[in-house]
Amino acid sequence: MTVILDREKEQQQSAPTASGWHRVCAIDELEPAWGEAALVGGRQVALFRTTPDEVLAVSQQDPATLSNVMARGIVGSRGSRPTIASPLHKEVYDLETGECFTNPELRLASYATRLVDGYVEVAV
Repeated sequence: MTVILDREKEQQQSAPTASGWHRVCAIDELEPAWGEAALVGGRQVALFRTTPDEVLAVSQQDPATLSNVMARGIVGSRGSRPTIASPLHKEVYDLETGECFTNPELRLASYATRLVDGYVEVAV
């Protein structure tokens, strides 16, 4: 059974965050097909190195349970789309868009990334 918690109240109470591009780490510090969590501009972000020169970033918070666990999810794909499955209830999300393939009521926040001089930068 999937539990969908009311996030509106939580979002209103969250602290303001810095917006813009933030340097997070060298790309060589990330293992391929493995998640890592980072605090970026006051937000918990899960980073996934999907190819030698591509890193995707989504919210660390599981939309179904509000637990900060997405970096420990299972990396995979649906066709050509890179995915992450929640380690708790196994909902499957598109790593590029945050769309949930298994429950359309859920959505994972996704963030733009870029590589600059071998470093991963994330826009929040």
